[in-house]
Amino acid sequence: MDGGPGGADRADGGPGAAELVEIMTGFARALRAAGVPADHERTRNLLRALAHLDAARPGDVYRAGRATLCASAEDLPRYDRVFRAYFGGLRAGPGRPAEVTVARYAPLGGGPGGGTGEESPTAAGASPQEVLRTRDVAGMTAAELAEVHRLFALLRAGRERRASRRFRPARRGRLDVRRTVREALRRGGEPVRLHRRARRTRPRRVVLLVDVSGSMGPYADTLLRLAHALVRSEPRATEVFSAGTRLTRLTAELRRRDPEAAMAAVSRAVPDWRGGTRLGEELRELLRAGDARGATVVIASDGWERGDVSLLGAQMARLSRTAHRVVWVNPHKGRAGYRPLTAGMRAAWPYIDDFVAGHSLAAYEELARLLGGARA
Repeated sequence: MDGGPGGADRADGGPGAAELVEIMTGFARALRAAGVPADHERTRNLLRALAHLDAARPGDVYRAGRATLCASAEDLPRYDRVFRAYFGGLRAGPGRPAEVTVARYAPLGGGPGGGTGEESPTAAGASPQEVLRTRDVAGMTAAELAEVHRLFALLRAGRERRASRRFRPARRGRLDVRRTVREALRRGGEPVRLHRRARRTRPRRVVLLVDVSGSMGPYADTLLRLAHALVRSEPRATEVFSAGTRLTRLTAELRRRDPEAAMAAVSRAVPDWRGGTRLGEELRELLRAGDARGATVVIASDGWERGDVSLLGAQMARLSRTAHRVVWVNPHKGRAGYRPLTAGMRAAWPYIDDFVAGHSLAAYEELARLLGGARA
């Protein structure tokens, strides 16, 4: 590398300076999503270290990142998982060839530039992650499921923005009378400049209900791991509940940094794994608590309602009037020829704003785009 991170592009086939900054910034962003405190200062330290190393060697990148981006020993397992996922499964062992080009994969879930999350890696050829994107998680092996769960660390789970009650200084907007008058008084009563203000924005809350009944068994664990990624990305704007024979709030358990520790806490907290589903009663409880008001409510269920179907329809009608948006995630929608014919789905159907599949990594990316404000 010539002249450090700001130098010219490499002539030996390695990443250029601008590309290297982009790759490592994305890597640090993925680490932060997984709970590693890879802040901007640590990222700058990594780039300074790589200025003296060969960024085309995975081993150099791996060791420099461990030394600069991790704050404690508990960060190392998460760092290793994200490194393998982000750099296409490369392992930085001592026996690897010296000249290996770093392959950067596009972050999942799209970005502000309007990406679809289906971009190819910079290195030619399909990666194992791309092959897994459209596979039904119910038919995956344990190793394939573990890879999908690792990829959740790269999921960009942004939030739709909404106007808050607070204001901020702005170049355009309504006149900020108080600020203008205060400055005029400081200058002897002469108004020198008109100050303006605009409303601040904040992420819209997301309330996620995950059906943990027996019929959702092949998907509930993966959906709860997705919920962990959503909570980690916006901890103050995400609430998660399990829905079975009762409604159980899981937000506190899912705020743990380590996914395995979070899932262990969830397993202890949920009392009704693989039981029935009484969504009507649970939605009534949710609406009484006021958690759904103004939020995007996501219901992940196959619609096999064991309770009163008319109650479910009535509560869905109330929910559609209370929530900003109602998104229903059904794993069976990804199957060819699927139609929402179960009694629960028929009762809920008139009040659903977005109906998406919930069976694959690609479907979870689509859900992430919807939560970021995209429209189906």
